[in-house]
Amino acid sequence: MTTNDENAKYWLAFASIEKIGSVFIKTLFNHFGSIKSAWCAGSDELYAIEGLTSRQISDFLKLRNQTNPDECLEYIQKKNIKFLNYTDTNYPKLLRQIYNPPMTLFYKGDLSRCNFDRTIAVVGSRKASEAAKTVLTKILSDFKGTDICIVSGLALGIDSCAHKAAVNNGISTIGVIASGFDYIYPTQNKDLYKKIEDESGVIFSEYWPTFQPLQWRFPHRNRIVTGLSKGTLVAEAAIKSGALISANLCLEQNRELMCMPGLLTNPNTEGIYKLIKNGAAVVTRAQDILDTLDWQVETKPEKKQNPLESLDLTEDEKTVFDIIATDPTSFDNIASKTGMDFGNLMVTLTNLELKGCIKQTDGEKYMSAINIG
Repeated sequence: MTTNDENAKYWLAFASIEKIGSVFIKTLFNHFGSIKSAWCAGSDELYAIEGLTSRQISDFLKLRNQTNPDECLEYIQKKNIKFLNYTDTNYPKLLRQIYNPPMTLFYKGDLSRCNFDRTIAVVGSRKASEAAKTVLTKILSDFKGTDICIVSGLALGIDSCAHKAAVNNGISTIGVIASGFDYIYPTQNKDLYKKIEDESGVIFSEYWPTFQPLQWRFPHRNRIVTGLSKGTLVAEAAIKSGALISANLCLEQNRELMCMPGLLTNPNTEGIYKLIKNGAAVVTRAQDILDTLDWQVETKPEKKQNPLESLDLTEDEKTVFDIIATDPTSFDNIASKTGMDFGNLMVTLTNLELKGCIKQTDGEKYMSAINIG
């Protein structure tokens, strides 16, 4: 959504109120048909809406009087944080389908890096075994060169492992955090967070920048991780692991649930085998994920690197090489086209030869010695 949209400030004003959630906002939006009308509604109109409690409405009315939509918009602009709302055309379609989608999604990074139709959530233990991380890295690394996007929660353990496997292999990835953007939690993932933002994908948050990473927000954000995804892979989970919350959300959202089996002697696999017994697909390799989701993935064309980019050429050397690159050319012809004097041109040609860029032919012409096609 652009900040020029007249409704932007009202979406942001709702998002800035900590005591109301997405279900409340969605109820008002559906009832009034526009976010501006929902924000400006009178108390009598609000109390007449079915499904809302008097406490919810009174809290909203009190906090609304303390909130200035124009100031909310100005605040987000100064923070340089981008956002989408529920009705925005770029809002992820899969996420819009869940029961309680976030009505505003704040984000950092570039949406165009991610194919939102090829999304896989990865969840699991924060205290993951090295064996699980090794296997998971191998599975995800096999998606290198495809348009698949890995979604996870930027927590320690399995989440971090999934994001790192994506970043290190040029795979796009989405991190969903459980706080506003004023916080990076855990702090150990500061560099990973920055790499995703700058190079590999997007970081999403449904929370106003100042909202803290409170404990209840972590399981609550899991609905976004699974909601963004066609399927969820549980990589390691104890019988009481929070990853099982994500597994249940995945099933409630009618998405594919997959599990990566581990050693039976590892307590962190007890939850995994429970899910497998209940019908989750078993994943031991990347192809198992593709088969489960019935995907024929597209391979990204590899970007060809120009060999000249690795060479430290001067401006004169670049000018001379450009003349020689397509056809063998004589010294006199090069001098004529460049206007360089004899001594300077000889030095430039010698340097290009020493750098392996050009060579002389039998007819005393110069030609390219490298393939730049």
